[in-house]
Amino acid sequence: MRRLVPAVVAAFMLGTAVLFLTGSPAAAVGVFVETTPSTARAGDEVGVRASCTENLKPATVVSVPLGKLTVSPRYGFLTTTAKLPTTTRTGDYKIILTCPDGKKASSTLHVVAKVEPSRGPATGGGGTAPGRSAPALIGGGLAAIVAGMVLAVVNLRRRRLG
Repeated sequence: MRRLVPAVVAAFMLGTAVLFLTGSPAAAVGVFVETTPSTARAGDEVGVRASCTENLKPATVVSVPLGKLTVSPRYGFLTTTAKLPTTTRTGDYKIILTCPDGKKASSTLHVVAKVEPSRGPATGGGGTAPGRSAPALIGGGLAAIVAGMVLAVVNLRRRRLG
């Protein structure tokens, strides 16, 4: 019983602190802008998701590679998609959101080089591929199967006789 009282007091104090120290959920979200993916290659499509104080009116997003975009209300956020031009240079680009009420937010879009592999991965010599050793492997496998069958027959005959 003595341990229960301090636990109840601690839980009450913690609950009171959480109740009075946190703001409203809308204030916790705030104003933000993000791109999906945050790292993309030139020519890729990028999704932009943003939030203003009220997400009922369209807002403006400006960036060097994407230009000026309008993000419209959808699913509780301001969203749009855009394609990075294939001529975009690698680097970090700032994305700036301007809300209808004048509030601003920014994030960074990372553009990386588009690299194509010159050949497949080096994963070994291809030991099961047909070639000079294929007849020996096939012959060895067949010999092992025949030897197993002979041993099975011998084993069955011994059981019957003994």
